[in-house]
Amino acid sequence: MEKVALVTGAAGGLGQAVAGKLAASGWKLIVTSRDGERLAQAYGDSHLQIVADCSSVAGTRLILDVAKAHQFQPVALAHCVGNIRLGALHRMSESDFMDCLSANLISAFHTLSAFVGALKDANTPGAAVLVSSAAARIGTPNHEAVAAAKAGVEGLVRGAAATYASTGIRINAVAPGIMDTPAAARILGSAPAREAAARQYPLPGIATPEQLAELMVWLLSESGARVTGQVWSMDSGFSSIRPLVK
Repeated sequence: MEKVALVTGAAGGLGQAVAGKLAASGWKLIVTSRDGERLAQAYGDSHLQIVADCSSVAGTRLILDVAKAHQFQPVALAHCVGNIRLGALHRMSESDFMDCLSANLISAFHTLSAFVGALKDANTPGAAVLVSSAAARIGTPNHEAVAAAKAGVEGLVRGAAATYASTGIRINAVAPGIMDTPAAARILGSAPAREAAARQYPLPGIATPEQLAELMVWLLSESGARVTGQVWSMDSGFSSIRPLVK
C-alpha cells in the first residue's frame, strides 16, 4: 500500500510542520484547509491540495471523494484543525463556544469518521493522530470552552480506538501545552506575556510546532505500530508535575 497521508488544517503552523516532516519521510500528501490562498502560499504546486471545511459531513466527504478521484488512498491522518477560545465560562458568547466546539471536536469527529470509512471500504489498516491539549488534563483558568472540546477529542480517540483496533486501525492523540504558532499569537503577542507563559511550565519555555510534529509523525509510522488509544502529553510537565516556586 502506498504511503499517503491526509493533513487537515495544513495551512496552520502545526499542519505545515507535520506536512514537512511527513514529506521528508517519503509520504505522499493530501493537504486541506478552508483557506485555499493560504494553502497555496504554504505549498505552491506541491501535494494534492483540497479546499474544504472538515467541520461538516459534506466537507469531509468532499476531501475523501477528491482524493479517490485522484487515486489517493490515505492510510494516515494528522488532524491539525483547531482554535483557542479563551474566556471565563460566564462571559463566553454562544457563538464563540460553538465555534470552539466546531473547530476542535466536531471537525475531529467528522474527519475521523470519513477517514475510517474510507479505510474500511478499502479493507486496509491505517493510523490517525488527533490534537488535544494540556487544558483537557488539568484545570486552567479561562480555558473552559477549549478544555471541554479537547476532553471530547480524548474520549473520541479512546472510543474509536477500541472500535477499530481489530481491523488494524490505530487512533491516538497528542496533548501539547502552548506552542509558538499563529493560533497562539494573541496569547504570546508581547514579551511580558511570552515570559509569563514560559514560566508556568516545569520545563520553562515555549514549544515549537516542529517538536510536536515529530511525535505525531512517529505515531503514524511503523515505529508506533503497537500504540493505539493513547493520549501523549507534550506539555513540559504542566499536567503532571508542579514547577518549583522561586
